[in-house]
Amino acid sequence: MTTDTPARLLQLLSLLQTPREWPGGELADRLGVSRRTVRRDVDRLRELGYPVQATRGADGGYRLVAGKAMPPLVLDDEEAVAIAVGLRAGAGHAIEGVDEAAVRALAKLEQVLPSRLRHRVSTLQAATTPLALGDGPSIAPETLTVMASTVAGHERLRFAYRDKDGSASRRLTEPHRLVSTGRRWYLVAYDVDRADWRTFRVDRVSEPFATGVRFAPRELPAGSAAEYLRQSIHRRQETYAFEVRFAGPAEQVSARLPAWLGVPEDDGTGGCVLRGTTGDPMEWLAVRLAMTGVEFAVRGPGGLVECVRQLGDRLTRAANAGPEGP
Repeated sequence: MTTDTPARLLQLLSLLQTPREWPGGELADRLGVSRRTVRRDVDRLRELGYPVQATRGADGGYRLVAGKAMPPLVLDDEEAVAIAVGLRAGAGHAIEGVDEAAVRALAKLEQVLPSRLRHRVSTLQAATTPLALGDGPSIAPETLTVMASTVAGHERLRFAYRDKDGSASRRLTEPHRLVSTGRRWYLVAYDVDRADWRTFRVDRVSEPFATGVRFAPRELPAGSAAEYLRQSIHRRQETYAFEVRFAGPAEQVSARLPAWLGVPEDDGTGGCVLRGTTGDPMEWLAVRLAMTGVEFAVRGPGGLVECVRQLGDRLTRAANAGPEGP
């Protein structure tokens, strides 16, 4: 039970900023207070300028709606637009560091943005193109915010899905977590029709729809959503271990490589060693290693050594080909 009123109001506000309607009884259970206290706390939020809408009935519900002006979030219009555009850009391309928490923040912010600011966000994003989009496919931010909302609200999610082989299906899921690998977004969810846990690449999802049907969260068959995703990916694709030595410090190398490849370790001689396991094509890994700009030597596997050798030969021929080409 939260006895501190300011802390309880912040907790209540956090729940209401999830785009769904909360029954009064459920809010009371979450906060560990009576329904009467919930009603008083809602009145306090309204006095502070938060547009909380109530519905009548045996178990009346509450939800936060967009008002005529921004609620007092200590953000002016320009700051709100800047944050929304930044989060949309990062979320849409699975940029490393923009994780599920950032997507939840985007969902909450857009939930309370007045329509005039929503229009500015959409217009500004449509008129700008980032120089680098990352290695993964782009995703509509609206898809992520719908998913994040259903994760936070324990609400069933329905969507169309396209498998790796191109086959299409409709899925009804109980979403557990969104996970970003730095290249792609994945949804870890319980597939209701298949009665089993699944991972879904978000760039293959279309028509996401929050059903409004809530569920009791199930226990994930792994320590965390990230660990379950890692195990799922490794089961589906052939992986290989690699080892590379760089003639530069670990800090310099790690800043120029994706985090999912592993963490380089200093070897005590001014260089560092990177060991990891991946299912990425060896040709792609060879290119990423070369893009560090640091001298390196591949210690294994042999296939990666050969890919690096072929890449070097190809680049040498390209440099010597002259303006007429090969």
